[in-house]
Amino acid sequence: MERSSNRVANLAHFLTKNARRWPARTAVVWEEKAWTWSELDARVSALAQALHKEYGVAKGDALLVQAQNSNQMIEIMLAAFRLGAVWVPCNFRQAPGETAYAAQKANARVFLCDAEYEDQAEAVRQAGADLAGIVSIGDSPFAASYEDLVSAYLSSPCDNAPVDYNDPCWLFFTSGSTGRPKAVVLTHGQIGFVCVNYMTDLLSGTTERDASLVIAPLSHGAGLHLIAQLSAGSAHVLMPKGGFNPANAFQLIEEHNIGNLFTVPTIVKRLVEDPALERFDHSSLRHVIYAGAPMYREDQKLALEKLGKVLVQYYGLGEVTGNITVLRPQDHSLEDGPQTRAGTCGTERTGIEISIQDDEGKILPPFETGEVCVIGPAVCAGYLNDDAANAKSFRNGWFRTGDIGHMDDARYLYLTGRASDMYISGGSNVYPKEVEEVLLAHPSLSEVAILGIPDPQWGEIGLAVCVAAEGASPDQEEIATFLSGKVARYKQPSRYLFIDEMPTSAYGKITKKLVRTFLEEQGFL
Repeated sequence: MERSSNRVANLAHFLTKNARRWPARTAVVWEEKAWTWSELDARVSALAQALHKEYGVAKGDALLVQAQNSNQMIEIMLAAFRLGAVWVPCNFRQAPGETAYAAQKANARVFLCDAEYEDQAEAVRQAGADLAGIVSIGDSPFAASYEDLVSAYLSSPCDNAPVDYNDPCWLFFTSGSTGRPKAVVLTHGQIGFVCVNYMTDLLSGTTERDASLVIAPLSHGAGLHLIAQLSAGSAHVLMPKGGFNPANAFQLIEEHNIGNLFTVPTIVKRLVEDPALERFDHSSLRHVIYAGAPMYREDQKLALEKLGKVLVQYYGLGEVTGNITVLRPQDHSLEDGPQTRAGTCGTERTGIEISIQDDEGKILPPFETGEVCVIGPAVCAGYLNDDAANAKSFRNGWFRTGDIGHMDDARYLYLTGRASDMYISGGSNVYPKEVEEVLLAHPSLSEVAILGIPDPQWGEIGLAVCVAAEGASPDQEEIATFLSGKVARYKQPSRYLFIDEMPTSAYGKITKKLVRTFLEEQGFL
């Protein structure tokens, strides 16, 4: 019997359900305010009605957003879903020209932004021929008031639009390691599957009695983390404005009995190295989820020592909604040994299959290095209006991640690095991550990033960019001696550079692109 439709639940149904089941339970906490599920549901409906009636927003229209974490950021996301529209969040740190590009690519109908982004608003206004309006979160002279719109329609309910599995709900812009960022199309059905996977593989046992601490920007992985927990009715506590502060985080963990948080390894490192850890009760934490970059073994061990067996690692890309592998708490070990599997990012998530492939698409056996490729319901529908990128990224049904690695006999995945991070020295391929892992075991080093740079004799050589541990003053000879004998000679960096602080993205990630740009700006390259 044939199905006549691929109809699925609208993601905003999670909010509808929570408002009916737990109307008085806390949904969102931010700074001095809190909103219940019924209050959040009413504000989302009001915003949806305002956008529809004032600006004509309908199913399939794009809502471009540039804002820092706030209750409004959450409301815009859910209002977009409720209307069947498409949420298009931007990195809040990006420049006006980058925001204008996103507006053009998404064909944005409305731009919603924090009041401080007047330059971005003007760039979007100039770029978007089909733009119906601009809405400001906070008082501003350049746009309609967000709160005025919500207040005007606060008594107007709004039903969730009917959606199919492949109806887009989120345009996720890649970080753009080369060229312009690509717009990844995420759908209601795809994210619906990911929510189930999240609660199975990452956050098992999470319920409406739990609370999550939101540290990372909601425009990225933290937004997906929030959507997944909507399905369980968990509350979300947002960090206050003003930059990340470990003491603030631990205070909120104690005050709200936080059960989980999602962040990146650099933030986990800051948390466990901060004296505030000893001043506040963090025993409620059951899942400290980290992703976006590898966590070096020494940092892993320190976090386990300080926090206990609560670490959960996952590996994924925006195109696969972060949904490729998981390394569960029981897979993290404080002691080194044969079962530690140091350097792994875990095993396949439920419903996901990984293969390691060579350049021609041949699937390689265990322990052979190649490109990590993946299939499963978490894989995106493709890139928006980009046939060339789609042709390059999909082969024989597999999504090609661009990451290099291998799997062992038990299907644990080990990443060597991005294909673009690899450099060739004297005819041999060098993947920096394995060397970085060894260097991070040196007690005088806090962070390391190795880049390939041109060399007239070898083609390329390794430059190790290092940040010293607090109170330490290592030199090149000391570090080079430490590395000698631990990795092959051709893999060892030829030059070392010590800097005060490693550049990071808006999401706290250390990327080779950012490090290289920093070095060029400072005149080191």
